[in-house]
Amino acid sequence: MLITSYNPTELGDTLIAILRPDTADQKIETHQNVTRISDTATGETLGYNFFEVSKTLGKLDVNGQVHLTADQVDQLNKLLTATNFEPDLVLDTADKFVVGYVESADPHPKSDHLLVTKTKVGEGETLQIVSGSPNMQADILVVVAKVGAMMPDGLIIWPGELRGVESDGMIVSGRELHLPNAPQRPGALILPADFQKVGDAFDFDRAQGLFTD
Repeated sequence: MLITSYNPTELGDTLIAILRPDTADQKIETHQNVTRISDTATGETLGYNFFEVSKTLGKLDVNGQVHLTADQVDQLNKLLTATNFEPDLVLDTADKFVVGYVESADPHPKSDHLLVTKTKVGEGETLQIVSGSPNMQADILVVVAKVGAMMPDGLIIWPGELRGVESDGMIVSGRELHLPNAPQRPGALILPADFQKVGDAFDFDRAQGLFTD
């Protein structure tokens, strides 16, 4: 998983690359203009900070999440090699916000307000997602932020558990997607039945008109 963000105002000329969730016990290692953060126990790379990244990728006209090309990832891997790190960045081109269909929504065994859903997100792909949305139910079309998605507020979606039940992604609201005029209260965004096909990448442009004043 490769998630990147760039904020020239707050971070300077720095690209943050996140590969895995944070752990409590981390090792930080800096070679020249690259810092590697790893899990002390396993040695797995958690992420990198690339300083003065414009020297490698050129000017990035982005403030927030960066969608790197294969060539840009290759350039960063060459930089990692040049600075005595393993070139372990892998491009992930899979869509992270997709249209899903809630096949079932059953009561959580340890909660009176959570539901455990089985949500189809593509042909042959169904995810178990725990949801606390008050309007959650079966047989609705929703937007799923899959593992690796970066929400508009910067939150990254990782696999996890809610009260002991595994949850693989997040069913999101219009408010969480920062859609214009979306209700500012909890509740999944329920899409019109003909909005898009299940598994399609969510059309943010089309969704700008889902809510009216």
